[in-house]
Formats: sequence, structure tokens, C-alpha cells
Amino acid sequence: MAMWFFWALSTALAASGSDFFTKKYLSHLSTMEMALARATGPLIFLGPVLCLLEPPPLDAVFFKTVAILLPLETVALLLYMKALRISPLSLTVPFLSFTPAFMILTGALILGETLTSWGVTGILLIVLGSYLLNLGEIKNGLLAPFRAIWREKGSLLMILVAAIYAINSVLGKLAVIHSDPLFFAVFYFFVHGLFSALVLGVIFRVKFSRVFGTWRGWLLVGGSQSAMVVCHMTAISMVEAAYMIAVKRLSLLFSVLWGGLFFKEEAMASRLAGAGLMVLGVAMIVLLGSS
Repeated sequence: MAMWFFWALSTALAASGSDFFTKKYLSHLSTMEMALARATGPLIFLGPVLCLLEPPPLDAVFFKTVAILLPLETVALLLYMKALRISPLSLTVPFLSFTPAFMILTGALILGETLTSWGVTGILLIVLGSYLLNLGEIKNGLLAPFRAIWREKGSLLMILVAAIYAINSVLGKLAVIHSDPLFFAVFYFFVHGLFSALVLGVIFRVKFSRVFGTWRGWLLVGGSQSAMVVCHMTAISMVEAAYMIAVKRLSLLFSVLWGGLFFKEEAMASRLAGAGLMVLGVAMIVLLGSS
């Protein structure tokens, strides 16, 4: 096994593990408490790493970009936690596959970039995969699986998260250009944890005692999030970003699998098939979809 593939696959496992631990140990909390736990968990792991890194020269563009990213990330996190709290893993996490679809559509609409046949095919696979997630509803009509998405609030919330992540991905690239990839990844997760603690804990008066009372979940989520960052940056240093991202998105498939194995979620055959198609669509977009 190529080392880059090992680290990329580890990234996928860590990302799906973070969602699993969040669902298992934190979903009894309120949405804001879940968000605070998820954001602050990595602090104790990434803090020492950040201290060991030598910061690159940072300019005003970097800090302005981070200032825009932080509130967007916090809104996305709140929506993400609400989705995990109220809906099954297998009907929420796969919709993150819409992020690259939104990115390629945004590039076409705003920047005038050309949609390639591969990119369009990738988008169609993602849409078809979302249909298969609710295939059991087809007994109520051919379009019933799509209508089921609108009835499942967690699915809708995660589509909104995917749209925000599409914006953040572009802004994140700008921040990386004005710093370096490893420093930005660690710095951003760390600063977002502090920002969330300030906004949620101080301004909105979320009780830290409730969050830290679930210390096992807090540590597991924080550890898996931190592992995801380290594995991501290690993999991306070994191979082109497109290949790494294509493998990382297997996390969507893993999350569906954990939902079936550990939370006894239903209709696993169609949901795994749907998530698999969505992952294939993502891979097609990131590997072949650029004009």
C-alpha cells in the first residue's frame, strides 16, 4: 500500500470516527453544547503541535480571510451538530458530498468556468446517490425518495453545511496561499476552538460544565478531529490534493456503515449503495472534473 493512500484512508477513518463519537457520546447535549464540545476538543491535542510549528510570514489577507472563515465555520458547525443530533448518520453525513458539486457549479456560474462532462456526471451521481439513500420511499411514488430528503431535517441541514463548506474551501485555499498548508490547518482548528468557546461559552452562556461532564466523548471527538488534521496534511504532502480528497471522502461511506453497525439504522443496503455512488461522484469531480 502506498503511504499516501494509508494516510488518506486514515484521514477518512478519523473523520468518520469523529462523527460516530459525536453521535454516540454528545447527542444528548443541546446543539450549542455539542458544537462547543466538537470545537474545543482538538485544543489540547493541537495546542502543543502549534507551539512546535514555526509560523510563516503572515499578511493582512491571511488574517482577514480567517476572520471571515471563523463565523462561517461556526454556523456550519451548529447546523452540522443539529443534523447529527436529530437524524441518522446514514441520512446526514453523505450529503457532505454536495460540497464539491456546489464548488464546481459556483465556478461555472460566477467565474465562467467550463463544466466538463466528467464534472456533470459526478454531480449526477451525487444526486442519484441521494435518491438511493431514501429508496425505500419509492413505494409512495417515483419522486418520493427526493421528497423524503425535504422531510428529513437533518438531510436539509447537511446540504446547507455542504454549501457553506464550498465557500469555506475557496477561502481556505486563499489562506493557505498566504501562509502554508500545515500551519494553516493546525492554526485554524485551534483558533476556531477558541472562537467557538468565546461565542458559545461566553456570549451565548453555554455551560462548559455540561460539555466537560462528557469528558470521554469530548476527548474522543477531539482526538479524532486532531488525527484527521495530522493525517490529512501528511497525505497531502505526498500526493496531489485531488487524489487525497477522493480517498478522504470514503469517510461518508464509513459513517453510513457505523450508522448501521452501531446505531442499528435501517435500509443499509440502499443507503450504502447511495453513499457509494455519492463518493464515486465526488471522486469523478475532484479527479476528472476540472476543465
